[in-house]
Amino acid sequence: MTYLELPRRRFLHLAAGTAALPAMLRIARAQVYPSRPVRIINGFPPGGVTDILARLIGQRLSDRLGQQFIVENRMGAGTNIATEAVANAPPDGYMLLVATAANVINATLYEKLNFNFIRDLAPIASFGVAPQIMVVNPEIPAKTVAEFITYAKANPGKINYASGGVGSPPHAAGELFKMIAGVNMTHVPYRGTNVAMPDMIGGQVQVIFAFIPDVIEYIRAGNLRALAVTTAMRLDTLPNIPIVGDSLPGFEATSLQGLCAPKNTPVAIIEKLNSEINMALADQKITARFDELGLTPLSGSPADFGKLIAEHTEKWGQVVRFAGMKVD
Repeated sequence: MTYLELPRRRFLHLAAGTAALPAMLRIARAQVYPSRPVRIINGFPPGGVTDILARLIGQRLSDRLGQQFIVENRMGAGTNIATEAVANAPPDGYMLLVATAANVINATLYEKLNFNFIRDLAPIASFGVAPQIMVVNPEIPAKTVAEFITYAKANPGKINYASGGVGSPPHAAGELFKMIAGVNMTHVPYRGTNVAMPDMIGGQVQVIFAFIPDVIEYIRAGNLRALAVTTAMRLDTLPNIPIVGDSLPGFEATSLQGLCAPKNTPVAIIEKLNSEINMALADQKITARFDELGLTPLSGSPADFGKLIAEHTEKWGQVVRFAGMKVD
């Protein structure tokens, strides 16, 4: 008997079953996922905040899903090597990317990339946001952000601000500050925030926007003075430090952290990972570690993370263009 000879109802049932087969196969693959180790690609060196966070989440996923989630560090080109590797990987959930502020800044910072971050990667889940803290050398007379702005305007071009490199989140935060405050400061890039610390303490550079773990011990020791944090609200972990926005309305500089997969990764796999990550962010042991790292947990859907990526790409793109930031 041919399809032409089948009764209409039976033919429609067969056709519907055939059409549903790909979806059923995708669901089946997601149910058994992961069936082998998963690689989480991180574009930063071992030991930094992003690396520690990736290993923290990776261990949680390993414990929950029964396969190893192995963090692999692929440094170079401002995280672009890592991002390109994942963008070109098979969309099967076995190679994932630690997404950070570097990705959204690079979208405008680099004129030519072999990938488009928003187009070629699928958001899975955000981990949280990393605030920065504005610190100065104690020889700077300013005790508040308002006093610092007054001092900077009285000494145009004479204040040097450090960063962990051209296009890094601290660099972008410094340029956002210049843009909103209307001050003229000279950017001095270093190969990482830690490398800048001797010159910050020595006074060769006078101000830096830095991630909290990178400078908190220097603040506690009195080597540097904290002026404000870069979040929209005060941090529970540093309640006595004001926000930059108190003196400079509209200023906020936080760095997103999360996980992405290659485009066209099955939705069921993305949702499975999203659910596990959100449960991890509700665990008190995880959130306590976040506090130690100066991070604010941020759970949500894949769509929520995608919206955050788009918003940050637009915001930091404006700053990159305003500052004329370029990579040699």
